Amino acid sequence: MIKFFFRRFSVRAEVALVISLALIAGFGVVGGVWAPPPLESSGILEQLEMLVRVVQSAPIEQRSHLIEGAANDVFQVAWIGPDQPLAELLRAAPNRRDDRPLLADRLGAKLRKVVLFDSDDATANAPELHFDRSKYPNARFMAVNYGDASWMVFSSFKHRWWWLSRPLRFSLWLAYAILAILAVQALAERQLSRPIVNLSNAVRRFGVSSESPPISESGPREVREVIAAFNDMRAQIQKFVNYRITMLAAISHDLRTPLTRMRLRGEFIEDEEQQARLFRDVDEMQAMIDGALAFFRDDAAEEQVTGVDLPGLLKTIANDFADQGIEVSYSGPARAVAHGRPFALKRAFTNLIENAVKYATPPDIILLPGEGQVTVTIRDHGHGIPPDELERVFTPYFRLEPSRNRNSGGVGLGLTAAQSIIRGHGGEILLRNRPEGGLEAEVVLPA
Repeated sequence: MIKFFFRRFSVRAEVALVISLALIAGFGVVGGVWAPPPLESSGILEQLEMLVRVVQSAPIEQRSHLIEGAANDVFQVAWIGPDQPLAELLRAAPNRRDDRPLLADRLGAKLRKVVLFDSDDATANAPELHFDRSKYPNARFMAVNYGDASWMVFSSFKHRWWWLSRPLRFSLWLAYAILAILAVQALAERQLSRPIVNLSNAVRRFGVSSESPPISESGPREVREVIAAFNDMRAQIQKFVNYRITMLAAISHDLRTPLTRMRLRGEFIEDEEQQARLFRDVDEMQAMIDGALAFFRDDAAEEQVTGVDLPGLLKTIANDFADQGIEVSYSGPARAVAHGRPFALKRAFTNLIENAVKYATPPDIILLPGEGQVTVTIRDHGHGIPPDELERVFTPYFRLEPSRNRNSGGVGLGLTAAQSIIRGHGGEILLRNRPEGGLEAEVVLPA
């Protein structure tokens, strides 16, 4: 199984790596549209530099003819003579060379002035530029001057003179790569771990209720085999539990009949003392049978598992004892939720409190929520339990009270039933003697 998981994990990791690389490669293709490369990598500066050099070497009267064929799909070029209105606007515009170091570095040695502006600038309203503002709202312009009164204006209607910088582009690429890898990793991990998580949750639910539904068999072949084996085990356990309940119900029916006959025949015993002893034995046997049936049948086992408001449940138990004149105090939060079977939990806590009332003093109930769990402490002020008996009290039919009087003690199944219920909810009961005297029963339940 371990070898399988390593193999399965390595295959998933390789697939995830291939998909991540494909996504990163796709980013390089798509990114060319919305995140083109930096200006120095686009080739535009080389075109501008070559055009500036050619125009600069030509006489002034020929420059306008040279640039007529210089336009391409990236930019348009216009020659602005010294007598045109736009030339005056450009001469008055501030020099923007220092704002664009790349342009200054590549063209600064040949140019006296560089002016950058966009469609929102007043300079863009000059009629010499010939562009439709409604059609190209993001147009960009760059005007260069050779030191005379004429200008050469480059117009870009669909592109920008300043692209994303290299650090920013690399940061975007790195962020995209990380997101792509994490997304693919999460998908692969989910596909591999989901069946195992479902199996773990189903086992936990089955520990709380034997009537939980089977798990759907999905996932890799080996995991499906484990799930199928668990479903078979679950069906066998449910069959055994149902058979046990049916068998005990039959025993209850069969034993009650001879007990009834014994009680009827006891009515004919003339010795009143012997008759009373017989009736006590019959009553004790009846109580033991009823207690055993209640323990094994666990009538609350058919309850639906739901969220239980523990403070409300514990206060209800305290109020029930208050109706009998027994004061049981509660301290803790007003709300704390645990998942389980409400009536089963009420029976377990009632058994623990009844034990304290019968054998010690009315207890104090303390509820303490914790990280992923809830702790309920039932604390009395009696004499405690001998240390070597702290574990034995959970044994069926074990009683610290040695008499056979049912008024002073039950049949010895109260703590056994409480422990069975709490463990069935994934919790635990711990008994300890308090240094200042008394017994403390600590119940820990998953929140």
